Amino acid sequence: MEARSVAGVGALLLIFAGFAGAAFAEDSAIAIRAGHVIDTSAGTTTGAQVIVVRDGLIVNIGPDVPVPTGARVIDLGAYTVLPGLMDAHTHLTIDQRNQDPLAELEHTAAERAFGSIPNARAVLLAGFTTVRDLGSYRALVDVALRDAIDRGDVIGPRMYVAGAYVTMAGGAGAVTGFAPDVLLPWDLRYGAANSPEEVRERVRMLASQRVDVIKMFATGAVLTHNSNPAGREATPEELAAGADEARNFGLKLAVHAHGAAGIKAAIRAGAASIEHGTLMDDEGRALMKQHGTYLVPTLEVRECVGKNYPQEFVSKAQQTMSAQLANFRKAVQAGVKIAFGTDIGVCRFGTNAREFSLMVENGMTPMQAIQAATTVDADLLGVSQKLGSISKGKLADLIAVRGDPLQDIRLLEDVRFVMKEGRIYRED
Repeated sequence: MEARSVAGVGALLLIFAGFAGAAFAEDSAIAIRAGHVIDTSAGTTTGAQVIVVRDGLIVNIGPDVPVPTGARVIDLGAYTVLPGLMDAHTHLTIDQRNQDPLAELEHTAAERAFGSIPNARAVLLAGFTTVRDLGSYRALVDVALRDAIDRGDVIGPRMYVAGAYVTMAGGAGAVTGFAPDVLLPWDLRYGAANSPEEVRERVRMLASQRVDVIKMFATGAVLTHNSNPAGREATPEELAAGADEARNFGLKLAVHAHGAAGIKAAIRAGAASIEHGTLMDDEGRALMKQHGTYLVPTLEVRECVGKNYPQEFVSKAQQTMSAQLANFRKAVQAGVKIAFGTDIGVCRFGTNAREFSLMVENGMTPMQAIQAATTVDADLLGVSQKLGSISKGKLADLIAVRGDPLQDIRLLEDVRFVMKEGRIYRED
């Protein structure tokens, strides 16, 4: 019996190895015959194109490009091909089975790490080849997931991670609602900071752990116990310290902000992006234009705060976020730079593309919404030189949908082909 068990395990390992090889190995050139290509840099759609991919890069593209000898040819003549989509606000390590942050006390960091593997896979297969993951209650679990994906251990999008939430003790980015005599483990209070000096210390510690972005909280939050989303939390001095220290390490600062006062304080402090921007006023929009700050609106969240959430969170969502769509429309009209981000993890993983229809219904054109998830996100993340458009020399992140998403933006919710860095992960 023991010998048969060992043999069975060996067979399973061989099967897994075969699957991994099929998913990850693309050594020779690939020639994609695309029916249409969305040029996100120019904001136009081209006709039939041949896209040649080798060693993870786009090496040629054009209507008359020859197919290299021996190349694998993929016929997407009935499809529209786009750059791999980007989501600038995700939480891939969230436990979606229980949306109360107190559930973090029921699990170890190892459980959160293993539990995030299917989340990452679902997001990639939905066509999102790059994400900016803005924090984990369990500090540095997102760093571990990013590195596992980079090594090829698990399937997922390219990740740019924050490592932990930089928040005041008991603030919007903390686990709250437990008895005061309970001492949290280190990784659930890693980002706590209560002065400009402590903010600088936290940023330095996170930078030493190889994070890609710093995430701070300027206001309270909807999905935190005993927190007022409209209320200020981080002081202007703390926000300025976070932005300055992040710059010292070549990092950008993303700031969670619902309330108008917190939004304006974060912009003035030097935040690269405002996350949510729910209660933004006219002065805030003018400041965003003046400073070139990006708005990452996360509109779909309001549709997903429901039965899996404490009633306190549902009530706050209904009260606070009712103004969000109107303020988003005003931001579009004002010409604020809008990047695509979903806060996925609140909504089901892999449904990221539902954000597009809300953006279009509330003032953006389909092309603007697609650019928000490609060229604009690439600019926000500082990766425009290698991502965001289908151009010679850029990484071969490509997706395809059947039909024209400029006519029906919801087609992006049904991606049929996914390539990340020259490797095919979905080919329906």
